[in-house]
Amino acid sequence: MTAVPARPPARPALVPVHPHVTDAVKAPDLIRLGPHTVLARFETLKVYAALGAVRTLLERGTLTPGQTVVDSSSGIYALALAMACHRYGLRCHIVASTTVDTTLRLQLEILGATVEQMPPSDDLRLDQERRVRRVRDLLRRRPGLYWMRQYHDAVHYAGYREFADLVAAALPVTELTVVGAVGTGASTAGLVLPLRQRGVAVRLVGLQPFGSVTFGSDRFQDPEAIIAGIGSAIPFGNVRHELYDTVHWTDFRHATAGAVGLLRDHAVFAGLSTGAAYLAATWEAARHPGQSFLVIGPDTGHRYTERAFARHRELPDPRALKPHQITDLADLAPPWSVMEWRRRRHGPGPGPHSPAAGPRPADRQEGAV
Repeated sequence: MTAVPARPPARPALVPVHPHVTDAVKAPDLIRLGPHTVLARFETLKVYAALGAVRTLLERGTLTPGQTVVDSSSGIYALALAMACHRYGLRCHIVASTTVDTTLRLQLEILGATVEQMPPSDDLRLDQERRVRRVRDLLRRRPGLYWMRQYHDAVHYAGYREFADLVAAALPVTELTVVGAVGTGASTAGLVLPLRQRGVAVRLVGLQPFGSVTFGSDRFQDPEAIIAGIGSAIPFGNVRHELYDTVHWTDFRHATAGAVGLLRDHAVFAGLSTGAAYLAATWEAARHPGQSFLVIGPDTGHRYTERAFARHRELPDPRALKPHQITDLADLAPPWSVMEWRRRRHGPGPGPHSPAAGPRPADRQEGAV
């Protein structure tokens, strides 16, 4: 038997020393889930949004060092904004969702942010409306505050161009399907627009929970829903409906099954919006073999441990699940539906409408509040 010579030790790659922790946590880990599917797994995706927005506003002179910024958040944007303020010498005030847990609240306080948390509520619509009302009240009382408007101001797109550069370098493809939670709209728009400008044919698949206003499922209620960052109880100006090719709606149970399946299959511990994206991407990839997929995983699974992951034994096998395929929002039905959106706008009526309907707030640099 011929001996195999020992492989010489590899020269270690240069490891950057970051000037601030936001540089270390903003970029995702890229993890291969299948031959043509990659997960961009973040500790907190919205660091890109907060850093880009704060930096841009400081460069414009809209903000000045030492000023106090305020916004409403269900969690990961609050932490990202507090970290951006820590970096750039701003003060931060957060009107927090009822879903913000003690661990996150303590981080915010130690970072120097002041935190107001909404009273306990099982109604996420009421929670979101209360937060926005409170921000408006603060602005009346304290005119020096600056409202970041993560839901409406397109300045939050700016930071995601760096993410797009990373994706283009790591996945040098001419066609790509991006699967991600819609949320405020900034992460998907901020990624997809620069990629399309580069000439990449990007198909965008959005994820929504039942009960969300954004893509017309607000007539439904999901009593177990705690996926606060992926849907909307109020209209979001930063959502550009005409960027989306396909939309999936999932309930809490299906999103959790996807998150548990991702942990079981790939040892990746991620949140419920990632679970919903993994579920949808697995189904989409089976229907489009050979296509390249990028799944966006906005955060880790820690805040869902007790209310979601602890129930893993009672959940269905995600491989056995499939969506109800619809062609009209009138046919939308839980627990999982999918519709070819075909880059249409979405107005106040019951369904998509023509691009001839005219500009919306998100088409302006700074959306309505």
